[in-house]
Amino acid sequence: MDAAVFERMAQSDADHWWFTARRQILETVLRRIVRPPQDAAILEVGCGTGHNLEMLGRFGHVQATELDDWARDLSSKRLGRPVERAALPDLSMFKRDSFDLVALLDVLEHVEDDAGSLAAIFQLLKPGGKLLVTVPANPWMWSAHDVAHHHHRRYRKREIKRLALAAGYEIELLSPFNSFLFPLAAAARIAGKVAGKESADDAPPPAPVNRLLRAIFAAEAPVIGRLPLPFGVSLIAVLRRPG
Repeated sequence: MDAAVFERMAQSDADHWWFTARRQILETVLRRIVRPPQDAAILEVGCGTGHNLEMLGRFGHVQATELDDWARDLSSKRLGRPVERAALPDLSMFKRDSFDLVALLDVLEHVEDDAGSLAAIFQLLKPGGKLLVTVPANPWMWSAHDVAHHHHRRYRKREIKRLALAAGYEIELLSPFNSFLFPLAAAARIAGKVAGKESADDAPPPAPVNRLLRAIFAAEAPVIGRLPLPFGVSLIAVLRRPG
């Protein structure tokens, strides 16, 4: 991603509605669906500024990777130990069959070789270990946001299913999310295309709006995996290595 994107992320990832509500949803999915073992061995691949590391640390011992030098320095400070430099699909610095949980959170869309990356992570998981994945959905929603964030693609459910099964995973969850705000997000993306918008839409809104958006987005936490969500801005998946 552009350096400016990482800098804006670092300034807002503790308070911005998207980051805070997403962490709440991810933690709920981890507790209710993933259910990692106590003191799990955890790896976050592509941790960015490290805004998920504290949450993941509630489930066990966390290691992490990040390709960008500036973001890796910040995430190392947040983690309290060095974050590895890694460019997917190369994860050869880690032992095979060594992790109970790998988190790949809005990273796969940045990687040219997404199939090879899922296969490489499969080898790092212990038998029975799980991969938690989030990606942006709906190729038709492609916008200046995706360009600024250096995305290669946005995904359809069937594409994630195909990639997961080809790599050998079992699918425990595959669902849209960020669904309650989907009409607003879709309208904003369409309006941005019509207006020829060329900047990313990641600036924090005014505090009252930020609180409202956070409450709406976070309200999905108890719904995911229990009720079918027909559409969403993103997709979330829990993939299991058999064994």
